[in-house]
Amino acid sequence: MGHEFELPQEALVEADPGAVWEAISTGPGIDSWFMGRTEVTGGAVHTTFGGFALPESTVTAAEPGKRFAHGSTPGEDGRFVAYEFLIEGRDRGSTHLRLVTSGFLPGDDWQDEFEAMSRGMEMYFATLVEYLGHFAGRAATPVTEFGPPVGDWPRAWELLYAALGGLPSPGDRVRFGPGPVEGVVYFRNSQTLGIRADHAIYRFLQGFHGSMIAAHLLFEDEREGERRPGWLDELYANGT
Repeated sequence: MGHEFELPQEALVEADPGAVWEAISTGPGIDSWFMGRTEVTGGAVHTTFGGFALPESTVTAAEPGKRFAHGSTPGEDGRFVAYEFLIEGRDRGSTHLRLVTSGFLPGDDWQDEFEAMSRGMEMYFATLVEYLGHFAGRAATPVTEFGPPVGDWPRAWELLYAALGGLPSPGDRVRFGPGPVEGVVYFRNSQTLGIRADHAIYRFLQGFHGSMIAAHLLFEDEREGERRPGWLDELYANGT
């Protein structure tokens, strides 16, 4: 059966159109808010996440400071994902940014995948807005870690929230992990959590294939990442 979808998102960001363009159309820019590592070369967008290569996405529109679009070629089952960014400069160096994610998910069990994609894109777009407001022009080092398999997602989130001092809301200051890390929660939904620190963005996502994923973005010395590996294993040492 399958499902055709369209997910529009928009925000007014405190960055000029040039900074927004760099963030959405270049590899280092995309690395600083999306997932894993990305290269934009030869009219195509190549992304790897956790060691896995996503399908190549062909650039279909590139109007600097105005519009950037790319999408994957539909597979034999019709699956594809496409992204369109629209940029409009506003007063005082701000920009209205609109992202429309669209595509087709095949199969009769598309609902769970669509839910995971929707919650994930909410997080990624919120991260893009946060990046442009606090780190625009800087390139992040993505650090991705997969935790142990999760069998009870409510319990997994309960343990993570407990490590932060309780159920967090956007705007709350939290501390967690070795170090410890201190930051402000900038986004939370049913499957993701985002925390902005002074020199990094820390994100936790409910992996579609059964593991909690740490998808962090480090804006300073890469040694900062040495404090993160293994933390999810410690958090879930007694199982979920």
